[in-house]
Amino acid sequence: MMQMFKIAALLIAFALPARAEIAIQTITSPGGITAWLVEEPEIPFTALEIRFRGGTSLDVEGKRGAVNLMTALIEEGTGDLDSTGFARARDSLAASFRFGSDEDAISVSARFLTENREASVDLLRRALTEPRFDQPSIDRVRGQVLAGLRQDAKDPNAMAGQTLRALAFGDHPYASKGDGTEATVQTLTRDDIVAAHKAAIARDRVYVAAAGDISAEDLGLLIDHLLEGLPATGAALPPRAPMKLTGGITVQDFPGPQSTVIFAQDGLKRDDPDFFAASILNEILGGGRFSARLMTEVREKRGLTYGISSYLVGYDQAELLMGQFSSANGTVGQAIEVIRDEWRKIATDGVTEAEVQATKTYLTGSYPLRFAGNGQIASMLVGMQMIGLSADYPKTRNDKVNAVTMEDVKRVAARLFKPDDLRFVVVGQPEGIVATD
Repeated sequence: MMQMFKIAALLIAFALPARAEIAIQTITSPGGITAWLVEEPEIPFTALEIRFRGGTSLDVEGKRGAVNLMTALIEEGTGDLDSTGFARARDSLAASFRFGSDEDAISVSARFLTENREASVDLLRRALTEPRFDQPSIDRVRGQVLAGLRQDAKDPNAMAGQTLRALAFGDHPYASKGDGTEATVQTLTRDDIVAAHKAAIARDRVYVAAAGDISAEDLGLLIDHLLEGLPATGAALPPRAPMKLTGGITVQDFPGPQSTVIFAQDGLKRDDPDFFAASILNEILGGGRFSARLMTEVREKRGLTYGISSYLVGYDQAELLMGQFSSANGTVGQAIEVIRDEWRKIATDGVTEAEVQATKTYLTGSYPLRFAGNGQIASMLVGMQMIGLSADYPKTRNDKVNAVTMEDVKRVAARLFKPDDLRFVVVGQPEGIVATD
């Protein structure tokens, strides 16, 4: 829905396959880079995932969108290869490279055949360390970014996300969209893009994981070759974000028959001892199942929405507990009151033993069905590293879920859920709702 509201950390923590054959090796390259590896020699290809911590939050003042634009330009040519030449060279190797950015990281995803590994990695190295940043490519990709920004300006989901960001995070980079604004993106120069590359893609903030047909020794050598041309250090990471959300309703006018609503309060750090209990509680309240309380009360019993969910959101520098739904303009107010009531009930009355046991069964049993393959494994391994999980997490995760007691759940419910702190952002023309400060 919004780049800001990523739920990758929660998905990683609760979706990693617990198959016994997944053996995670922690390796250190000759150059000192740590990586995680799952060897799978049966299929002759490797999935490689790289993350550089910092992401779009490293944009300097007045240059919002520089890191995002820079990341989109990495595959637009390197050395003597222009954008077309780079694409042809990649395709001739049957390799796949994807580059992306969010608030906290730049991501590099590579897939290559064993027989073409050396050439594929060399091409990727050139792209990462020697991007051309040709002006025609800058102008073309800038146009694509601007088109996306103009579309977002007419998208109620994007509008709601931007409003909530601004309310929650003050003057922190999280308070604005990493794509930038039309004004900032229009003024970005090639020098700004080169500076963003040096600030964001450096060896002091890199995380690496691989899965597939590659040995620990070969992976170590590959990593050093791939990263050797990058700066040793990048720009300073941002500080903790302030949490400025207060309870109330914000209304942003937008014509149409229904309103889009995002609601949020402060959340819980991933390394908090109560995180597993909080995750169980959130699944009971607003998880993806139709048995979740919000789905039951808002959709099934009252027909106020087609779908509603809540989720724990973890950034490097902030946490939120939030949710979203859409409803007809005439019923938005009723839906908001039902959500507040459910928030209050879970805080004061807790949940039942049956709900907890059913949720544990779901969390411990469903996730292996959703994830398979080297690409997904490598992506989850690098995500685990970034949120501070240990390599043995897949072996201990279910035990941690099952160790949560009813006493834990009751205590955490009272601690976490704060109905008076819920901020609702409504984009539409809701009837009978009075906006508050």
